[in-house]
Amino acid sequence: MTEGRPDEAVPEHIGVYLRLRAVFGQPGVRSADARKRAKRAKEGASVPFGDGRDPLGIDQVLGNLTSRLGWSSSLAKADLVAAWAEIAGAETAEHAVPTAIEDGVLVIRCDSTAWATQLRLMRGQITTSIAQRYPEAGIESVKFEGPGAPSWKRGPRSIPGRGPRDTYG
Repeated sequence: MTEGRPDEAVPEHIGVYLRLRAVFGQPGVRSADARKRAKRAKEGASVPFGDGRDPLGIDQVLGNLTSRLGWSSSLAKADLVAAWAEIAGAETAEHAVPTAIEDGVLVIRCDSTAWATQLRLMRGQITTSIAQRYPEAGIESVKFEGPGAPSWKRGPRSIPGRGPRDTYG
């Protein structure tokens, strides 16, 4: 039964080993299912502990999910609004608040016209900072608005003419 000398008596443990090797260890003796599995593994199918089967971190999983679902831009805009104090500075953020993002324009509402004017002078610096930190947000420009004045033109108590403004001053 040994491969080299057929006339010698083979110990039982070696005989068992040779029989198992003949059934499981030789490629020509494998079952049809085993041959199919081996062929699929060679073609690049997913196999346990193979390429692409390593566990991913939660940041990679969520990043892939958000990009696949098209949420990258919306999340970047939300991050931008949340980080406004870091972008503009703490003191500036107390007097200027982002109110909207429309068609690539970030709208900032300021406490006074003086703050709006000052931020208009810093527009280039703020836009550059936003473009570097949040490119997915798609912000092309920033619009600074002063405080809104009350309108005396419409409403239940509007009157023709100059109205209550003629008593100012």
